Amino acid sequence: MVSFLQKIGKALMTPIAVLPVAALLLRFGFGDIFTGETAEIMKAAGEAVFNNLDLLFGIGIAYGLAKNHDGAAALSGALGVLIAKDVIHVIDDSVKMGVFIGIIMGVIAGTLYNRFQNIALPEFLGFFSGKRFVPIITSICAVLVGVLAGYFWHFAQEGIDIFGNAIIGLQEAGTFIYGTLNRLLIPLGLHHILNSIFWFQLGDFEYIKVGETLIAHGDLHRFFAGDKSAGVYMAGFFPVMIFGLPAMAMALYLHTPIAKRKRVGALLAGVSFTSALTGITEPLEFLFLFSAPPLFGLHALLTGLSMALAQYLGILHGFGFSAGLIDYLINYKLAAKPLLIIPLGLLMALLYFTLSYWLIKLLHIDLFADELQVEEKALFAEDDEAKRLIEALGGRDNIIDTDACITRLRMKVEDSSKLLDTQFTALGASGVIRPDSQTIQIVLGTRAEKVAEAIKKQLGT
Repeated sequence: MVSFLQKIGKALMTPIAVLPVAALLLRFGFGDIFTGETAEIMKAAGEAVFNNLDLLFGIGIAYGLAKNHDGAAALSGALGVLIAKDVIHVIDDSVKMGVFIGIIMGVIAGTLYNRFQNIALPEFLGFFSGKRFVPIITSICAVLVGVLAGYFWHFAQEGIDIFGNAIIGLQEAGTFIYGTLNRLLIPLGLHHILNSIFWFQLGDFEYIKVGETLIAHGDLHRFFAGDKSAGVYMAGFFPVMIFGLPAMAMALYLHTPIAKRKRVGALLAGVSFTSALTGITEPLEFLFLFSAPPLFGLHALLTGLSMALAQYLGILHGFGFSAGLIDYLINYKLAAKPLLIIPLGLLMALLYFTLSYWLIKLLHIDLFADELQVEEKALFAEDDEAKRLIEALGGRDNIIDTDACITRLRMKVEDSSKLLDTQFTALGASGVIRPDSQTIQIVLGTRAEKVAEAIKKQLGT
């Protein structure tokens, strides 16, 4: 089940990848950068994405779950969402599932594609065999999902509302819990599922567009729709990603033996800059996730603290991609008290540095004791790196499936327990995750997708 949820979490990144552009267009449409018809065009373009998130999730998740990312799966996901939504409205027009209908139909469409893509029907129905059968069976399932949701989704929605209202009711304690869980779920890749509730489902905001009343769901969508109370579940990430994690990297650097500091410093500077500028934190987090779990636990707790303090100070800020400097600056004028993020960030930097420095010293943590991790780590051309990874994965005969998300190479092999993590760290991996005996996730940073394509090229798949 964890492995399956991880696949869904990975697939969620496909539709989420379009949000930065949509958020940027919406930002340009608020009238302070562009004016008149130009601003209206920008705003309409951005809203086109946010108003159809359920459809995009259905397409993106189906595409992401399909074994070979075939368009038939994406088509089936879209078809499933459209059918299920209309069936639901016939039964109970008050049911609003938001992105959940997209997630459900995307999972169903992707799963059905993997099951039926090669199905052989009787000769007189041969035209509908294989991939053409997938939209048909998905449509039937969509009708069933629509009927079930129309009659029973309100029970699930009540549960989501109870959970959401409980977190909201806890105020700063609730955001602390959310922030902490958000980081703790990263090793399992399940933080995207948690975020889908808070960013795309929790809370409603009505606004008028061309005389029509629309509803924005979730903290992220509401923020870009102009809701002045949104941004609670995003603002606290900025102090962590821009200030806190780089400060922890400095503590790691100062505990590194002088002989190794040049190489370690270059590594830490690169991943810290990535975290601060873009908000992509996994390359840095995976440096200490497995080799020093207490540091990661501290990081999770401090993230929760940052979220709580941001809410206490009344800071509201949002992002289309992640809480890096780019999103901070672009969305500055939409935020409430954005300047307070700087002193809060400096406070978090002090806490991150002081506590991690003390913890490293107390537990005698040396992340770079293994020479393979830093001193023998090398950069290779993509094809050469792919060949080396194939060899480290036990050869082409041991590889069943190759995939990737933004920062992780996701491989399915005959038996991952026989593979050595040191082989992957020597090739530049920040960490290795083994959800089950046949699955291995290799954290390579933002080059993961290119490496996956290079491996597929080498394997001829």
